[in-house]
Formats: sequence, C-alpha cells, structure tokens
Amino acid sequence: MDASQLVNVYIKIRDAKETKKKQMEAEIADLDQQLAAVEQELLEICKATGQDGGKTQHGSFTRAVKTRYWTSDWDSMYKFIREHDAPDLLERRIAQGNFAQFIQENPDKMPAGVNIESKYSITVRRSSK
Repeated sequence: MDASQLVNVYIKIRDAKETKKKQMEAEIADLDQQLAAVEQELLEICKATGQDGGKTQHGSFTRAVKTRYWTSDWDSMYKFIREHDAPDLLERRIAQGNFAQFIQENPDKMPAGVNIESKYSITVRRSSK
C-alpha cells in the first residue's frame, strides 16, 4: 500500500474506534448511574439498621468511610511540606511537561535515577478537502 491508502485506512480505523469508544462510554455512564442508585439504597439500609454491612444469599456488602484530600492553595501546601519536611505527602510522579522544560533549560542538571524514553510516533490528520 502507498502512503495515501495507509492514511485513509488509518483514519477509517481511528473513526471506528472513536465511535465505539463513545458508545461504550455512554453505556458505562448508564451502568455507573445504576450502580450509584443501588449503592445509595445499600447505604440507606446500613443507616436504617445501624450496621456497617450485611450478608445475603448473593453476596455481602460493607459500608466504609472513604476520605480524600486536596488543596486549592498549592503555594501554602508547598510551604507546609517544606516546614514539616514531609515530601511524602505528595505522590511520586514527574510532571512530564514541566520536567521536559526544566531539562531543556538546564541540560547539565539531570537528577540521578531519572530514566528517559523517547520514540518516534506518527500523527495522522484528515484532509480538509
């Protein structure tokens, strides 16, 4: 196949994939709503009975408290982390764009243990006709 045919096939496959993805996302959103409704009913049962769960012939359910933490003031959060020497309060991942820019501006300051993987990729755009 020549490049024109390959681009045409690529676009058709990508479009089909996107259509299926949107269909799947809609179906999953519907199922998530159904699950949320059932979960709410089970929470109501726990509240009414004063229990944290129960067993049925089909399985068991448990009520638990899930707590999340976030900040709307990153400057204060960074200050807090420095003041309390608590870098472990952050998750361990590198901000890809920020790190790439830092290394580009400071090529001689690569921290030990950082791995880099670069590879070629192809971008295909539909013609505007």
